[in-house]
Amino acid sequence: MVKRKIVKRKIVKPETIERDVAPKPALPRHIAITMDGNGRWAEKLGKPRVAGHLAGVDAVRDTVETCARLGLEALTLYAFSTENWKRPQAEVSFLMRLLRRFLREEVELMRRQNIRLQGMGRLTALPAAVQRDLAESTAATAAGTGMVLTLGLNYGGRAEIVDACNARWEEARRQGETETVSMTERDLQAHLYAPTLPDPDLLIRTGGEMRISNFLLWQCAYSEIWVTPVLWPDFRGPDLMRAIEDFQGRERRYGGLARAAGKQ
Repeated sequence: MVKRKIVKRKIVKPETIERDVAPKPALPRHIAITMDGNGRWAEKLGKPRVAGHLAGVDAVRDTVETCARLGLEALTLYAFSTENWKRPQAEVSFLMRLLRRFLREEVELMRRQNIRLQGMGRLTALPAAVQRDLAESTAATAAGTGMVLTLGLNYGGRAEIVDACNARWEEARRQGETETVSMTERDLQAHLYAPTLPDPDLLIRTGGEMRISNFLLWQCAYSEIWVTPVLWPDFRGPDLMRAIEDFQGRERRYGGLARAAGKQ
């Protein structure tokens, strides 16, 4: 009797799933994420809303590490919007404390992963302690030559455009050009909060809501959008991979025609 050869199947671990994604040229250079659903996640479990924010830190850590391993150029996270100040004071205070803890505890990991951290938004309106921790973490990771991690803090897309226009006007005033000042797309781009970042190729929103919510309005003009019903605290590497794989299957035309003959 001929014995059958038993072939063991290789089990792919979640932490190595990124190896199965298409080669680096097909990856997005810059991914932006609206991290939505913390409150709903907590409510589903009968917990206070702040429990969702606390659990969301694990999703941030996992997403940052995965994007860094993939070799992405940039990751931008919508952490705190200009509208979030409208939330109950207790929740806002908790979010500020949580942000400070993240900045202090994750800085060494970011340095080991060659990540450069920066903030984006009306940062001077943040509490002084938050500004200090952000400045220290930014300085500590300034030598990073890998992925740029940008945190949108007290950020709003409309506010950014207004601030960019005012900055351009102030520049013209200092140079005595107020009578002839003009604004081009390049001028506005140069005065954005993070002018050197490439525009996001992929905008991910968790929690299932179909809206941009005032996030990167200028930069996302041609971003591919991927929405998942997964609430942010449950978002992990495999969810990110699904978004990237979907992105890789799209054809980006920027207002032009499809490459295939006859397609429009």
